[in-house]
Amino acid sequence: MSDEKSRTERYRVSGDKLVGKVKELVREGNVRRITIRNDDGEALIEIPLTIGVVGAVLLPVWAGLGAIAALVANCSIEVERSDGEEPSEDSGESE
Repeated sequence: MSDEKSRTERYRVSGDKLVGKVKELVREGNVRRITIRNDDGEALIEIPLTIGVVGAVLLPVWAGLGAIAALVANCSIEVERSDGEEPSEDSGESE
């Protein structure tokens, strides 16, 4: 059992910025899970991230995100972070 705590953040992005924002979040390294939700709050895709998940392993995820981005005008990104470190850049709402 792990005593590590986590916190959740939400970002609001337009469909055309979805893939870029998710890639930015993955690079930060302290993200455990990313959930993409539509305007109605329904989960469209959930991406569990573990240490060492990079590169070619995420290629199918990028393709799925690209398809979602093409279908939605706006969405929200729900990010579960390990509580061990603060986000590297601005946290909070994004356009």
